[in-house]
This record gives sequence, C-alpha cells and structure tokens, in this order.
Amino acid sequence: MKLLLITVFVVLSFQTQGWNGNFEETLKTAKSSHKAILVNFSGSDWCGPCIRLKQEIFESEVFKDYASKSILLVRADFPRQKKNKLPVEQLKLNEALAERYNKDGKFPFTLLVDENGKVLKTWDGYPDLSPTQFVAQLATFK
Repeated sequence: MKLLLITVFVVLSFQTQGWNGNFEETLKTAKSSHKAILVNFSGSDWCGPCIRLKQEIFESEVFKDYASKSILLVRADFPRQKKNKLPVEQLKLNEALAERYNKDGKFPFTLLVDENGKVLKTWDGYPDLSPTQFVAQLATFK
C-alpha cells in the first residue's frame, strides 16, 4: 500500500508539472496527438547543471507555455539521496529509457523525439541558451 501511494505521488507530481515518468504511455499519446516528446535525463538532487536546467529553462514561463501546447514531456530522474529514492517501478522505467536513449549515462541529457521515438535533436549537458532560444530550437521541429 505504501509503495502504491508513493508511486501515485510521483506520477501526480510529474503530471502536475506537465512531466510524465512513463515514456511508453507518452509515446502512445504522441502518436494520437502527433506531438514530439522532450525527454530529460536528470539527477535532480546531485547534478548542478540538471538543477539549473530545470530552474532556468524548464520552469520558465516561456517554456511552460510552449510545452503545454506543443510537446509532451518525459523526465527520467536518477536521484542519489535516500530521501528522494524513487519507487522500484519508476526506477525500472527510467533505466529502460536510459538503455534506449542514454547508454553513456550523461546528465543532464535532453532529447526531442518524434511520435515514433526517432531522435530529432539532442542537448548534451546544460544548453547555453535562454528559455526563448531553447523554445525556438524546439519549434523548428514542428
């Protein structure tokens, strides 16, 4: 029961921010909506550039406005602190996604994929871009 509640909490926290933790579910939505998916590999409690990316770009109004209308979002987080430990189910999903798209274990690593999962663009590390510039890059793949 406790694991179920934790899983529900994690899923809801991703969804309230627009981020999903399940790539395969998001891929199904992408196919029906014909939207691209932005996938972000993050170490939310240990990776400085990951934290900066989230705060400066992903939490910006320009990004949130664009994303809410134009793309789907998936975050594969790999926290290290015990207090932030993910449920086993979510960890398995994240590891499977990393095996598919981030075999080198880069953080942060962000990619845009089409509705079939084909990689359109990657950002290795913190993109040295303003939120507006980042969104402009995303918009070129519409």
